[in-house]
Amino acid sequence: MYDFAAARRHMVEGQIRTADVTEPALVDALRAVEREQFAPKSKRTLVYGDIDIQLGEGRWLMRPRDFAKLAQALEISSDDVVLDIACGRGYSTAVFARLAETVVGLESDAALAAKASDALAAAGADNAAIVEGSLQAGAPGQGPFDVVFVNGAVSAPPQTWFDLLAEGGRLGVVVKKGPVGHATVFTRAGGVIGDRIVFDSAAPMLPGFEQPAAFTF
Repeated sequence: MYDFAAARRHMVEGQIRTADVTEPALVDALRAVEREQFAPKSKRTLVYGDIDIQLGEGRWLMRPRDFAKLAQALEISSDDVVLDIACGRGYSTAVFARLAETVVGLESDAALAAKASDALAAAGADNAAIVEGSLQAGAPGQGPFDVVFVNGAVSAPPQTWFDLLAEGGRLGVVVKKGPVGHATVFTRAGGVIGDRIVFDSAAPMLPGFEQPAAFTF
């Protein structure tokens, strides 16, 4: 029988802590949340590997190292309100629920949203909720948010996501215009959006957020 608990420990010690992810609350959350419960049964033995796992409908369970490094860069605190975009089956939402005051998971696919809601309820994440809606719009009326996290890469973040940020709010997303993207944190300060690149990432592109094809004659 596959030992998921041992695999989770190996993920944290071998992939995450070695990638300079050391924030205690985040490390504890990654040790506690059962990643396999947020994936299809056919892929549960794969979820602790150093890879992105396809969940279907253009959604991915991000590579553990990339997810953890970007989450740490967002410096989520216990009084933050977090929006988790393209949450898939809810793994990232469950992790953030252990770090923040309130988490809203956004999913445009109704079937995935239902699975995420069920998985979060089973995990006891009672400060998290899943909403179904447009990823591009980013849950208008639910904010402002202290943190916005995007599960996947985009060619450029839409303005609608920046509009959701509270003063001092942070948006974490992989910006990708070629084979390798840049995990980037955008911060709102004084009404101005600044950005900093945290690390390189090959996270899969979110459908609908690709770079438009150049016009050629």
